[in-house]
Amino acid sequence: MNRINYLFFFTVSLLTFGCTSADVNRFIQGASQATLTNEDVGNGLRDALVKGISVGADQAAKENGFFGNDLIRIALPEDLRRLESTMRQFGLGAEVDRVLLTINRGAESAAKEAKPIFINAIRQLTIQDAFAVLRGDQDAATQFLRRTTTEQLTVLFEPKVQESLNEVGATRHYTDLVNAYNAIPTTRKINPDLNAYVTEMAIDGLFKLIAEEELKIRENPAERTTAIMRRVFGSVQ
Repeated sequence: MNRINYLFFFTVSLLTFGCTSADVNRFIQGASQATLTNEDVGNGLRDALVKGISVGADQAAKENGFFGNDLIRIALPEDLRRLESTMRQFGLGAEVDRVLLTINRGAESAAKEAKPIFINAIRQLTIQDAFAVLRGDQDAATQFLRRTTTEQLTVLFEPKVQESLNEVGATRHYTDLVNAYNAIPTTRKINPDLNAYVTEMAIDGLFKLIAEEELKIRENPAERTTAIMRRVFGSVQ
């Protein structure tokens, strides 16, 4: 008896003996999940990661994707953040605001290049990784990406961030602000290097957005946009 006839026979039998439609659905779902292969799990996790990455990167790359999002907006580097009120008191408020806007614009511009870098990393997902992610915490997929790709992403992303910062004038405005602050007598001097900081914050922001999408996929079946995603994530609920 083939699988389709087998399921049909048992469905009719369950209904005949007074089982509810919910009982039948649970039976069919269980039979479907029981047939999941290692390849299915790997493909389902890759689909989920691609979806999370695509949505997250597209969201970050929009105008105000960073600057307009409280979750990932990039603040001043720590040295300047502690001194922001002092700088505003010394008449540097407009310069501070200009730097805040342009460093976030730089991250938004660089985020346009993030998707292929992340997607390439997904190809390294092994079957063992896939099962660990599937059965792990709510952000297990994001943590896997963070753990396995941050170093590579930093190397690949940093020149793109620098290019973007230069395009929007962030490097110039930041250097002007730091130089103006360093010219104030008795203040502690600050290193005007900006690129490494924005790169780190931009990558961290992307991971935060990916984690949000992963949680949606895990908790909301409507977010599982492929059949294999529905089967794989349905199997652990």
